[in-house]
Amino acid sequence: MEKSVIIKNTSGLHARPAGMFVKKAAEFKATVEVQAKGKKVNAKSIMGIMSLGLAQGDELIIITNGADEEAASDALFELVDGKFGE
Repeated sequence: MEKSVIIKNTSGLHARPAGMFVKKAAEFKATVEVQAKGKKVNAKSIMGIMSLGLAQGDELIIITNGADEEAASDALFELVDGKFGE
């Protein structure tokens, strides 16, 4: 399952939001990857997420596969779309 979302928070996907994203992704059994700027990384890896260097306005594609893929996709979309609670 793939879902696209635009980074809306002003600071982009820096340390705190990246940590929140990885923590949320780890709650699910499904494999979760994100694709941006031509790179695909494991969404459960803080180093992978940070390596993307995503800023406000960048597109992020959330790719989930497995038992709870829909729940994982929806939860991560909501986290990013909701500006990580900023």
